[in-house]
Amino acid sequence: MAFLLSAGTSIPRCHVSQEQAAGFARDMFKDSFRDIDRLLASFKNGEIQSRQFVMPIEWYKKAKSFQEKNQIYVEMAVRHSAEAASKCLADQRFLKREIPFEKIDAIFFVSSTGISTPSIEAKLINILPFRRETKRIPIWGLGCAGGASGIARAFEYCTAFPKAYVLVIAAELCSLTFQKDDQTKSNLIGTSLFGDGIAAVLMCGREADLQDSRFGILPEVLSSRSSTLPDSEDVMGWNINDNGFQVVFSRDIPSLIRTNLKKDVEAFLNAQNVGLDDIQVFLAHPGGKKVLDAYMESLGFSEEHLACSRRILTKHGNMSSATIMYVIKECLLTVTPEPEKHGLLGALGPGFSSELLIMKWTKKAGG
Repeated sequence: MAFLLSAGTSIPRCHVSQEQAAGFARDMFKDSFRDIDRLLASFKNGEIQSRQFVMPIEWYKKAKSFQEKNQIYVEMAVRHSAEAASKCLADQRFLKREIPFEKIDAIFFVSSTGISTPSIEAKLINILPFRRETKRIPIWGLGCAGGASGIARAFEYCTAFPKAYVLVIAAELCSLTFQKDDQTKSNLIGTSLFGDGIAAVLMCGREADLQDSRFGILPEVLSSRSSTLPDSEDVMGWNINDNGFQVVFSRDIPSLIRTNLKKDVEAFLNAQNVGLDDIQVFLAHPGGKKVLDAYMESLGFSEEHLACSRRILTKHGNMSSATIMYVIKECLLTVTPEPEKHGLLGALGPGFSSELLIMKWTKKAGG
């Protein structure tokens, strides 16, 4: 078992309205699509109002080499990950007092939008006062499912080491994967959805000291489940070319959710003796409006279940793996479930795969 104690985010400096993004897309794609005005309707209909990028939007209008983009990825991922981790360990809305970096036993670092060896968490250990003995677990390539997967793997670590404190960091700079010369519809749709986001979540095992938490009732992760749909590798992901990461993004994703998700969720919940009706909060990775609508249709959840996910989508767009951590932070700050009520956390990513976690809001001892 593992508790979610705190969350921190780092917001990239370049704020872009959806109207600005649509204008950018028109400039980039107008010569390739005669029906560009019809296609740009996705910018208005996707329930996204704004996103954040690590570079000004004009920067993306000129072709950049993979090397240049990846150098910026490393620099910005380190800078923003350090800020997100620092905020996560010090936010007084979640914690009575700051958690020392030296108290962290393991760092799970999640990303799919750049490459670094040594990985980013190694660089963080050199600029933040983590112990040299802190375990490093980098996770790459899980895309939008990566944040949920990182939390699931951290839950398993905390179950094995119940006194442990673990930090999960997700850094996704999706804008740096944009390829000016990629005139596919997948790239156009991706331009309407994806933003940059960096976040951290603090977790601990059952035998850790919970008195640092400001909350009397905490979300406790009880179990996790991973599932990969056979022969679905081409649903989403990257094609790697000389310019870097070329987006693969199938229009079939919402229909795959409607067809496959419910049976996975019910099998998972049934193993925990929990039904769909017992789920009070659904922390869903908001891949897009159509994805959230497919969740509701498939699982029978209400708008209230998905309120936190929709708010994050509206403010930030789809930030790949980091998005679910923004949703967790939003939930911790705005939702107060009753003790012993259950929550479900879920995300979908390349594979085509799902990552699910079930939680229960537990009253802490002495709280």
